[in-house]
Amino acid sequence: MNKHNLIFVVMDSLRQDHVSFYNKGREVFRGVPPAFTPNIDRLAKESVVFRDAYPSGLPTVPQRTELVTGQFTLPYRPWAPLTQWDRTAGEILRAKGYVTGLITDTYHFFRPDYNFHRGMDSFMWIRGNEYDPYNVPPPKRRKVEDYTNEAMRKKGWDKLVEKYLSNVDDFEREEDWFAARVFTEASKWIVKNREHDGHIFLWVDSFDPHEPWFPPEQYMVKYLDPMVKPKLIMPMGGNAKDWATEEEQEQIRRLYAAEVTYVDRWFGHFLDTLRDTGVLDNSLLFLLADHGHPLGDHGKFLKGTDRMYNELLKIPFMVRLPGGEKARETKAMVTIPDVLPTVLEFLGFKEDTTTMAGKSFMDVLLGGEEKHRSYVVSGYHEGVDRCVRDGRYSLILRPEGQPDELYDLTQDPKETRNLVDERPEEAKRLASYLGIFQNTRYRSVLGGRVQGKGSIVIKGVQGRYEVSY
Repeated sequence: MNKHNLIFVVMDSLRQDHVSFYNKGREVFRGVPPAFTPNIDRLAKESVVFRDAYPSGLPTVPQRTELVTGQFTLPYRPWAPLTQWDRTAGEILRAKGYVTGLITDTYHFFRPDYNFHRGMDSFMWIRGNEYDPYNVPPPKRRKVEDYTNEAMRKKGWDKLVEKYLSNVDDFEREEDWFAARVFTEASKWIVKNREHDGHIFLWVDSFDPHEPWFPPEQYMVKYLDPMVKPKLIMPMGGNAKDWATEEEQEQIRRLYAAEVTYVDRWFGHFLDTLRDTGVLDNSLLFLLADHGHPLGDHGKFLKGTDRMYNELLKIPFMVRLPGGEKARETKAMVTIPDVLPTVLEFLGFKEDTTTMAGKSFMDVLLGGEEKHRSYVVSGYHEGVDRCVRDGRYSLILRPEGQPDELYDLTQDPKETRNLVDERPEEAKRLASYLGIFQNTRYRSVLGGRVQGKGSIVIKGVQGRYEVSY
């Protein structure tokens, strides 16, 4: 058994291209520079950094389920609590003698019987983010009209913004905001429990940079003119042009970048604590997101079952080995259910992985291997759309009546040119990876989309292509 600590840091809705280590060219998106993340970059330089890391079952709760159980939620289960039959990382490691803790402001965890704290010796809920029923509206210090436009108010969106503003009504100092509190409490936990070095499992789950994008003012001014009003801190879904001008959409993207930079600053505080206490160099540290976030890249903001593009699917994913060993970038493809089997094998508990669907990528971490999975499948349990990727191509299968989409990610990372009719053989090859279990979803929802027991129809703009598997 390797006597190393385990630390998970999850940042909700963090796009890969808004971590500056990944975006070395500082590529500008529609007039907006990506976020500046010096502290995540510091960790990346000491880590194995994955460029092809993806969620499987979306969104928030299914991804946490995959992270802590090593099982796939897609296509088997929706957004749902952990069940009595699930075995979590906390339960497994506590049984091995680890001191376990969870610190989070991801308010979905607080709901009765969701059970993500199961197996934790200690857990802390930091209340009030997004729609958490924490304070009673309306806010006293801030006007909802300063954070919504007329289109939002006509749709009733102002009531959601009002709820959030009431939760942050008392915030004045930077330390009051959520990410600061999450990473400060995580730092305190490490200081209190460092005597258990080699037997610590801490899961730090920051709901930011999930919307609303309302960082302290000093972060906003790095990206946005402070005189701009209203500040649209919580975008709506659907077609952005229906509720926001081009200038307002640009402003929203700037707010997101500001939020990411704010989260990075307080992650840096936690990283410094790990280093100063000596815990870091004896730890296996994962930093990842559950998914990214559409910022109007394909005309829409917010997550959704139809937004199966890089901006949602490509996540930052890095693993710092004890001592910062083996640091490099890799193109090996991984998905979130692979995390727990890898962790348990690294810590010397491989026997506990035999029932997990995820695959350990220890050979990538320690052996320099550049291949892990040959493809991944992503989607929502409740949705029809599915995305299959193999490192070069991305195939998005759409509902009947909509053409499917194929993109060459090496030549077209913004996914602007649909190649489904030009390269149908590639589309058919990727579709064949779905197999019976994913296709039962299509058979029940689409009715007739799947032909027989072992084939599926690809719908191009110019034709239809049947593929057997």
